[in-house]
Amino acid sequence: MSKLKRNERIAAMVKILSDQPNKIFTLNFFTERFNSAKSTISEDIVIVKQTMEKMELGRIETFSGAAGGVKFIPKTTKEQNKEILNVIASKLSEGDRILPGGFMYMTDVIYSPPIIHRIGEVFASQFDYKNVDYVITVETKGIPLALMVAKAMNLPLVILRRDNKVTEGSTVSINYVSGSSGKIQRMSLSRRAIKPGSRVIIIDDFMKAGGTAKGMMDMMKEFDAHVEGIGVLIATKEPEKKLINEYTSLLILEEVQENHQLINIYPNPTLV
Repeated sequence: MSKLKRNERIAAMVKILSDQPNKIFTLNFFTERFNSAKSTISEDIVIVKQTMEKMELGRIETFSGAAGGVKFIPKTTKEQNKEILNVIASKLSEGDRILPGGFMYMTDVIYSPPIIHRIGEVFASQFDYKNVDYVITVETKGIPLALMVAKAMNLPLVILRRDNKVTEGSTVSINYVSGSSGKIQRMSLSRRAIKPGSRVIIIDDFMKAGGTAKGMMDMMKEFDAHVEGIGVLIATKEPEKKLINEYTSLLILEEVQENHQLINIYPNPTLV
């Protein structure tokens, strides 16, 4: 490759780092990619780091040593959280989203790539995941959300299934009680999915009483895995006492009035 100008190198560097957050790229990677000296690449990294911090677009972390390296860490501010969460709350507050039985239609929001990408970065800013091994979720609606969180954290995603799949091989299955309906449900996970003693973060799209989250925690015990944190996109205000004690919710759903076509949902005040 021919020599690139500084602005060309920086543009390419930002693209590479932001496309693969939390992945360490050595200086040698960039020197070979851009056909430039290490001293030149180091100067470029300083510019990228300062610009990212100034614009509050995330954090650039550098590593010294024989090879040296750099990685991009997604980080959102409270102001940025407020912006995206208000957008989502506004969309979900539309009265025509109320379904028979008082349920709320939210598939278009949690399946929107631009929205769910930003939500992944918001979640990544709420947890200390330096020693975490996996992001865990249960099928199906929580998968896009958990995938974006896993991408932001640069961690593998593990999906708990409602039914056994022949392609999963030998599995562990447990029964759990849904906190909202009181019905007994089932989830399973391949024995190969998680190494014993791993640390995990649980992500889900919705929590009412916390039955599903508790079921996932119980499943992790079967693998001798430690749950480092639980994150949900939306948690209902009632019941106030959930089946789990500690979790982070981005939005609070206070009420759904089917007769009045009213949905009262707002960002978690502690995050904005």
